[in-house]
Amino acid sequence: MAGRIRDDDIAEVREKARIDDVISGYVTLKRAGAGTLKGLCPFHDEKTPSFNVNPSRQFFHCFGCGEGGDVIAFLMKVDGLTFTETVERLAEKYGVQLRREDGDDEPQRPRGPARGRLIEAHKVAQEFYAEQLATADAVVARQFLHQRGFDQAAAATFGVGFAPRDGEALLRHLRGRRITDEESVAAGLVALGRSHYDRFRGRLVWPIREANGDTIGFGARRIFDDDRIEAKYLNTSETAIYKKSQVLYGIDLARTAMKDSQQAVVVEGYTDVMACHLAGVKTAVASCGTAFGTDHARVLRRFMGDHGTGGEVIFTFDGDSAGQKAAMKVLESDQVFASQTYVAVAPEGMDPCDLRLEEGDEAVRELVAKRQPLYRFALDNILARYDLDRADGRVDALRDAATLVASIRDKTKVESFSRELAHMVGMDVDDVRAEVRRVASRPAPRPDERRTSRAPEPAAAPEPPRPALPSLSDPRFLIERELLKLVVQHPASVGRTTTHVTVDDFTHPTFQGVWAAVSGAGGPAAGAQDPGWSTRVRGATTDPAVAAAITELGVEPVRGTSDPDPSFAVAYVYKLQERTTARRIADVKARLQRTNPVDNALDYNRMFGELVMLEQHRRKLQEGAVGQGSGQP
Repeated sequence: MAGRIRDDDIAEVREKARIDDVISGYVTLKRAGAGTLKGLCPFHDEKTPSFNVNPSRQFFHCFGCGEGGDVIAFLMKVDGLTFTETVERLAEKYGVQLRREDGDDEPQRPRGPARGRLIEAHKVAQEFYAEQLATADAVVARQFLHQRGFDQAAAATFGVGFAPRDGEALLRHLRGRRITDEESVAAGLVALGRSHYDRFRGRLVWPIREANGDTIGFGARRIFDDDRIEAKYLNTSETAIYKKSQVLYGIDLARTAMKDSQQAVVVEGYTDVMACHLAGVKTAVASCGTAFGTDHARVLRRFMGDHGTGGEVIFTFDGDSAGQKAAMKVLESDQVFASQTYVAVAPEGMDPCDLRLEEGDEAVRELVAKRQPLYRFALDNILARYDLDRADGRVDALRDAATLVASIRDKTKVESFSRELAHMVGMDVDDVRAEVRRVASRPAPRPDERRTSRAPEPAAAPEPPRPALPSLSDPRFLIERELLKLVVQHPASVGRTTTHVTVDDFTHPTFQGVWAAVSGAGGPAAGAQDPGWSTRVRGATTDPAVAAAITELGVEPVRGTSDPDPSFAVAYVYKLQERTTARRIADVKARLQRTNPVDNALDYNRMFGELVMLEQHRRKLQEGAVGQGSGQP
């Protein structure tokens, strides 16, 4: 069995795979000062960015959820890969030749082809399908595109292709390009029945790409009447690289425009994405084979850099009942957006593709420009269900609509929506305000309040609550935090100034764990010439809280300087030890107060002498901290 990857090769991968380059493929990063980049965390929902990347230290850390680590840890988390798979993927991308040590078993990894092989299979398939679109057998496919206003150049831009009706054409081509049947099946390109056969046959196909341009799946449309599969669209099934709940068609083309304009337009189909982009709406994307969901929203927010500064997400829906239902579903998950959410409804229920055909590119741009707030669209749909000419209809409409108004995320808009609702329903605004307040004050039912037919089981005796640790950012721990930031980020500036520092100099349990990890990695002096120092320190602990703190300390800017020198660092060492001495002084004074100087004269005199020595030592430390310039807080 192949041995484990050599440590020096892993270190080379870490060095060449720049963390800001890798993470920017998933998260929109903006400069945050002192060599730090910032963006919205891909691992939890947030409205303001707390995800920090320090390119010089090759570390990331989220101050919101605590996730952190190096470039390998990021890819393992975001793509669900094993350590070995991640190293292999990065090595392939950055040109690192991996060697393995003899005699060591390779870490356990999921069965199946490596990600790189699945990406290669899709690349080969996409090129094959695109070539087939120009053949005589694809005349119906080309007619379909032409009838919808797409020429050859448009097809090439979006990589549209044709899957031959021959059920083994792609299979043979893949075999000819040394893609194994196992890899073809794992990629979702080939299915296995009595024998292997092409999954997509006789259909127009669209490549579905990741933001970096890699093809990871396909959407295929039925174009022949005798197609034995009646479903209009077939999409790639879930694979190791294709997760439909996280995939957005067109994201590779839209990501830059989304970042620049702080806008995303969500449409319903592949041709709608094409029509929007060709019409000048460069931010259009669509979900693939599933309804737009929370995971899709996270993808949008990452690339929009949605920091709550007025960005827009615009959904295009038909005005029919299905479109209204889709809009209401989006409304239920609207809380995941910090941006403003809008709806664009085309006239006569046309989708963007039909609108472009009928009225031209300008009409598509105008559709987006005339968007209306999602809440207003929802209000219109609610009120349309009631007869507002009747008093009881108005009352029922108010009760229904008040629930929506009370749920508005931006509470500063509740008043304006209340006034608008009063106008729409034809009721006094004070009555509307009162109903909205009543609904807002009503507690939501808790899951444990639901009635069941089973008798409740006796509750187990509750465990005594564990005291919560104070925040690492508490001002009481500022000196500890700043010194450890220097140790993690700039070990050369610390050097041997911490020779006499011990774990007892730190009062926060997590910071004690960080110092133990630093000591376990050889101390700051050992990291002075080690580019992988931060990673080595993090690897010296098994405590998740300590590991998270190390990554946090590795990305947060050092207070007061971007280029610390030894004099800057030693001031923090003196101040840290001065505080330790102050704690010892307080302890001795407390014991003195409890000791009778007559009955226990020996102990009393000994403690008094210790107190004098501690006070002298404290003064020296204070003088040393002041004498070292501006390093002290």
